[in-house]
Amino acid sequence: MRWLPFLVFFLLAWIEISIFIQVAHVMGVLLTMLLVIFTSCIGVSLVKNQGVKNFMLMQQKLAAGESPAVEMVKSVSLILAGFLLLLPGFFTDFIGLLLLLPPVQKHLTLKLMPHLKVWRGSTAGPDSGQTFDGEYERKDIDRIEHDDHKDR
Repeated sequence: MRWLPFLVFFLLAWIEISIFIQVAHVMGVLLTMLLVIFTSCIGVSLVKNQGVKNFMLMQQKLAAGESPAVEMVKSVSLILAGFLLLLPGFFTDFIGLLLLLPPVQKHLTLKLMPHLKVWRGSTAGPDSGQTFDGEYERKDIDRIEHDDHKDR
């Protein structure tokens, strides 16, 4: 089981190199390199745009007092997509672009939502609906210091 990450890493490298060689054979090495750079730039801009929209939607839901759990899962999808799009290669770009599609994000959200627990702290504002009733007594500092000296 501990060899699984190494196996996945080498399998991913093998897939990327195989695809890169096939594309370079058809299009040429220079054009293939430019295509890899171009797909990374396009992918990062897509992640940035979707990330900003998702962040704004998350803020709106928080301001309305709703749970932003769905947007949080989408944020995880966007971060993973951005990481995959930054890696050079066509296979990782394809997987990263898949993670940007709304149906894939929705499926991922449905799979992860049962495992996600969202805790929101209590808001003790004037409209929170919580009223605390109590009494207090203010003691002078001199009197407290004087009482401390009596105990010794």
